[in-house]
Amino acid sequence: MSSLAVSTIGLILLVIGGLFLVLVIGGYFAAERRQRSRERELLAQLQAADRELAQAHASDKGWERSALEAAARQAVAERFGEDADVQALQLVQVLDRPGVDADQAIFRVQTPDGEHRITLGRAGGVWGAV
Repeated sequence: MSSLAVSTIGLILLVIGGLFLVLVIGGYFAAERRQRSRERELLAQLQAADRELAQAHASDKGWERSALEAAARQAVAERFGEDADVQALQLVQVLDRPGVDADQAIFRVQTPDGEHRITLGRAGGVWGAV
């Protein structure tokens, strides 16, 4: 092989390697940006749920946060067993519909098994899993 053919092959391999490196670095930064965006969306959801809960609680005392969280923990225990380890419990949505029995609260629950959503409804003034 001539030295021209070897240097051409080397140049082609260098260009391909450079493109691969650029793609890997670009993919890393895109994944980081997407993760930050998801965190911002979750934070916005949590803040909106807190505002909605405050408004609902002002007009209806059945929206007491401690009662909601206790009902959510009970729903987790019913779904995943009494020994379910709740690592995080976050109220992400409040549906304060006309009347009492149409209300719903949606929680994001983090357990060792992963992330789950629990929807609570109110019947007769008592919160429970839907």
